[in-house]
Amino acid sequence: MELKWLLCVTLLALGILAVQAHDMDEDNDADDVVDIEDDLDDGIEEVEESKSETSSPPPAPKVAYRPPVPTGEVYFAESFDKGTLDGWILSRAKKDDTDDEIAKYDGKWEVQDMKETKLPGDKGLVMVNRAKHHAISSKLYKPFVFDTKPLIIQYEVNFQNGIECGGAYVKLLSKTPELNLDQFHDKTPYTIMFGPDKCGEDYKLHFIFRHKNPKTGKYEEKHAKRPDADLKSYFTDKKTHLYTLVLNPDNSFEILVDQTVVNSGNLLNDMSPPVNPPREIEDPNDQKPEDWDERPKIPDPDAVKPDDWDEDAPAKIADENAVKPEGWLDDEPEYVADPDAEKPEDWDEDMDGEWEAPQIANPKCETAPGCGTWQRPMIDNPNYKGKWKPPMIDNVNYQGIWKPRKIPNPDFFEDLEPFKMTPVSAVGLELWSMTSDIFFDNFIICSDRAVADDWARDGWGLKKAADGAAEPGVVGQMMAAAEERPWLWVVYILTVALPVFLVVLFCCSGKKQPSAAEYKKTDAPQPDVVDDEKEEEKDKGEKEEEEEEEDANEAKLGSDADLGSASQEEEEEEEEEDRKPASEEEETVNRSPRNRKPRKD
Repeated sequence: MELKWLLCVTLLALGILAVQAHDMDEDNDADDVVDIEDDLDDGIEEVEESKSETSSPPPAPKVAYRPPVPTGEVYFAESFDKGTLDGWILSRAKKDDTDDEIAKYDGKWEVQDMKETKLPGDKGLVMVNRAKHHAISSKLYKPFVFDTKPLIIQYEVNFQNGIECGGAYVKLLSKTPELNLDQFHDKTPYTIMFGPDKCGEDYKLHFIFRHKNPKTGKYEEKHAKRPDADLKSYFTDKKTHLYTLVLNPDNSFEILVDQTVVNSGNLLNDMSPPVNPPREIEDPNDQKPEDWDERPKIPDPDAVKPDDWDEDAPAKIADENAVKPEGWLDDEPEYVADPDAEKPEDWDEDMDGEWEAPQIANPKCETAPGCGTWQRPMIDNPNYKGKWKPPMIDNVNYQGIWKPRKIPNPDFFEDLEPFKMTPVSAVGLELWSMTSDIFFDNFIICSDRAVADDWARDGWGLKKAADGAAEPGVVGQMMAAAEERPWLWVVYILTVALPVFLVVLFCCSGKKQPSAAEYKKTDAPQPDVVDDEKEEEKDKGEKEEEEEEEDANEAKLGSDADLGSASQEEEEEEEEEDRKPASEEEETVNRSPRNRKPRKD
């Protein structure tokens, strides 16, 4: 057992030494960078050749890319695989109420390959600049009218450099006579805004639609409730994600990321502010009456302060039982002038006043219980009661918390079909971001869920498959992590090899009983086995007795079964013996052992 524990402690010690050695190597690396670089320069060609011949990993399987093609009717589809911005219009507008230096929409848009693409030939729209206003838009093939068909918006986003603060949402621009895509800006009327947005640690996935008030004709933004899902990874993992909005004629909606529902609801119940205003509102002209009593409790008017209640009694009093400690130095002050202090040479008494040495703790008080005038310590006053107040009782005149009365809402309306929004005729991106190179791809607007799913499979699905084919397995990821952080090898050994070794050690290292021959070769005392032999004989005897009892029981059962037949045979034998002649009886007597003569040898 001691050997097992010794092996365990040894392995742990080796792990600790390996970690320390790695730390020392890192420290030494800082001093030996120049020498190492010289050595590497001398042998770099040989190392590269040997790597290419012996240790080159097998190439990752490639996924062939083909541009997606709509499989049904669509209102808009764009994959950017032509490599141009044909059909897209760059905005030349300026933002209102903004300095001229930053008011222009001069952010650059380009069609590029993704930085770390696994699909050569797959291009997308890239918002190139940071800290600039970007705006670009394109006409739909035909306007979408909100009537009896659902609306499906779907596109891909990749934050190639992560995202600090900015959005990647899309706007469906309202069909109006004034729509001019050349002047597309933040105030251009839109019907739906959908997509991711982030600033600080606030991760959002917008779904906003502009609802027209049927009474006033004014538009008001309605925001979907925030999803319960954690959205952070979609902004930080630098992977391409698929964003889908499904809006149905029955006013229901679904928001999906990577074809997984992250939010859903109804336009009538799950928007803020609500589509329909309340039927009643509080009367703005109503005022609380002066005699309205909102106090649930009041002081008891009949209560009287007790005669022995002393409001002037102090909370603390001197302890009369305290005694001054022996050795207290009454004549010594707690602080004295520093005898080693000297007046500075530049001290001007006319300007600075009379110089005084700084005060220090009195050295004589260090060994004494105290110095200066002794005073009794203060303790709580048992007779202290404080200011008297009458007890609180229920207010018989309590009327509750006052609220203004309700009146019919003069602005009330009821729109039971908010799905029937303003038709849309263009799609646009109007964005500002502190991060560059945001990648957009594979826009589609349609009414058939199957068409959108096919488009996603042929676009985003290929990206996902290519990323999965290029990603190493679990073992490969562990090896790569260990190459970057060599101390992980110690963790792998301790978490994998050590448990396996201990299992083998404890299972295969049972005690071995030495043979008799080995005892004969040495003078070592042999273990006393007499008691063991006795126990074995005792167990053997008990087993034999049990077997005999079982046999006896079986015999008894057999005799009981044959009892009738046996008695009948005995009666027949007796009758035959009565019929035998006397000679036979004599012969029987002569043959008996008692009358038989002994045989001579």
